Amino acid sequence: MPVWRYEAVDAAGRAVRGTVEASGDVAARALVRDLGLLPTSVREQGGGAGGLPFAGLFARGVTSRSLAAATRQLSTMIGSDIRIEEAVRVVGQETAGQPIGPVLLDVAAAITEGRSFAAALDRHPKVFPEFYRASIAAGEQSGKLSEVLAHLTDFVASRERAERKVKLALLYPALLATVSTLMIVLLLVYVVPDIVKVFVSRGAALPFLTRALIGLSEGAQRFGLPLLVLLAVGGLVLNRWLAVPANALKFARFRLTTPPFADVIRQLNAARFAGSLATLIRSDVPLVDAMRAAAAVTPNLHVRDRALAATRRVREGASLRHALQEADVFPRLLLAVVASGEQSGRLGPGLARAAADLEQELEQLVTALVALVEPAVLLIMGAVVLLMVLAILMPIVNLNTLAGL
Repeated sequence: MPVWRYEAVDAAGRAVRGTVEASGDVAARALVRDLGLLPTSVREQGGGAGGLPFAGLFARGVTSRSLAAATRQLSTMIGSDIRIEEAVRVVGQETAGQPIGPVLLDVAAAITEGRSFAAALDRHPKVFPEFYRASIAAGEQSGKLSEVLAHLTDFVASRERAERKVKLALLYPALLATVSTLMIVLLLVYVVPDIVKVFVSRGAALPFLTRALIGLSEGAQRFGLPLLVLLAVGGLVLNRWLAVPANALKFARFRLTTPPFADVIRQLNAARFAGSLATLIRSDVPLVDAMRAAAAVTPNLHVRDRALAATRRVREGASLRHALQEADVFPRLLLAVVASGEQSGRLGPGLARAAADLEQELEQLVTALVALVEPAVLLIMGAVVLLMVLAILMPIVNLNTLAGL
């Protein structure tokens, strides 16, 4: 946690200097006041957390699970008529050992100084997404903050569960491919050269498969390090290229339209957009503001760009269904639900059901892809290992045959 150097005045008017640890300047000033002092200057001390210059590199981020748990606790406490700043401070103290704890304490300190709940959350945009802060602002304006927090709890929790399922589903294939690749590289670099020496010393004619394996082994030893450096440089160049907004947009469009993951990306973005939009509309956020915030949480830049274009069309007076249809990035299910919701006046609940259906379809797509990826990785790695074994055994069999003759 950052260290803040303060200058303050005590009750007798004497100047006092010292340091406190806090997540932000507002929290630091609150801690100084808790000491019975009036802060006149608060500055962050160089070196970051505890004066360790590299401590920030190892800082943990706030997870969706901890955000959902904190939101649930806030919903319960605020629904029990506890003041907002007190509820936030209590939850922050209970989670002091987690990354979200100091953030909530800083939010509570900002509310105590007179800021609104939403304005205090704006100080931490990396922790609280835009749709989260927009929902809180709408809840404060409409007087339905506890209900908004309840909707946010369900949405954040469901999104966290979906992300966890995808990560767990892809963990085994990724681990299998990584371990298999490392084993193959180690065989090429350390095992094959020793076996080659035996064949060369015998002067036997080597089959094509064995000569190809020897070539790969020599290439790995001679060009392995330069190849790694080249890949690293290529990655840096790609990152610089993607840093250009136009290039990033082109790459996002390419991923959205290119198999085999195009359907998964489309479903993921549609589900995220529909779920965010449903939460915001049910929280009484105006439609244009809700669409802008929902577009901000879609992962794919092309979908985000088209959703913002749809937002402009709605602002100009077009219906939501026509605007989303013109965007041409959302599935027909979502368009049908939006049309029905606009006609019946129940757009929020309809979008929530559509988001649930899209999440279910996404889960089925991911399950099917993982079911294909696992055997594909096994077959590819098994075939590579089989070719290596054959390349080693064929000369041995030939040598034994010649010796028998």
